Amino acid sequence: MPTLVISQKKLNMARKAEEYYNALRTNIQLSGSELKVISMTSVNPGEGKSTTSTNIAWAFARAGYKTLLIDADIRNSVMSGVFKSREKITGLTEFLSGTSDLSQGLCDTNVENLFVIQAGTISPNPTALLQSENFSTMIETLRKYFDYIIVDTAPIGIVIDAAIITQKCDASVLITAAGETNKKDVQKAKEQLEQTRKPFLGVVLNKFNTSAEKYGSYGEYGSYGEYGSYGKK
Repeated sequence: MPTLVISQKKLNMARKAEEYYNALRTNIQLSGSELKVISMTSVNPGEGKSTTSTNIAWAFARAGYKTLLIDADIRNSVMSGVFKSREKITGLTEFLSGTSDLSQGLCDTNVENLFVIQAGTISPNPTALLQSENFSTMIETLRKYFDYIIVDTAPIGIVIDAAIITQKCDASVLITAAGETNKKDVQKAKEQLEQTRKPFLGVVLNKFNTSAEKYGSYGEYGSYGEYGSYGKK
C-alpha cells in the first residue's frame, strides 16, 4: 500500500485546532451511530472546506477510529498539496474511469488510523464518473473496512457534484467562511443538500473574527451549529 506523508507543519496546525475539531467529531457522532460516510462541501471555493475535511478525518483517526479521507473534488483538488508521496500513485479518477485498481490509490499515511484516496488526474467528465456505478460500489465496499469515511467534494454553489456524492453518503456538512458568503447562498446550498434526502448535519463557520462578540468564544478556528437537528424544521 502506498504511503502519503503529511508535513509536520500541517500536523502542528491541526494540533492547535485539536479541541475544535474534536468537538465537531463528537457532534457528528452524536447525530447518529449509523452515520459513517459524511460528505463535506462549501458554497464557494476558498472557504476552508478541504482543510476542515482533512482535520475532521485527522480527529477521528486520533480518537482511534479507522478513518478514510476521500478527495472527491476531481475538478480542482487542492488537497494534493497536503499529502506527499515518494511513490507513483493513482487516485479516484483513475479508479472510476477503470484504468486502475482501487488498491493502487488507497494510501496509508504517517498518522495512525488515517488513510487517504487522492483525487487523481483532473477529469474531463467528472459528473459522469461520480454518477457511475463504480462510485457507488466503491463507497459500499469501503464502508465495510472503515469506521468513518470523510468525503471532500467540490463546492455545491458552483457545480452539482456534492449533491451527487451526498446521495451515496450517509449525511452532509456545509462549510462556509464568515463575511465571504451571503446568507441567501448559504440557505440555497443547505436546501440543495437537503434535497438529496440524506441528513444535513449543519454548518461549520470558518474564518470569523473572534474579537467580534456576536460569534462567541469558540476559538480562532471556527464554530458549528445545527448538528443533530436534521429532523427538525
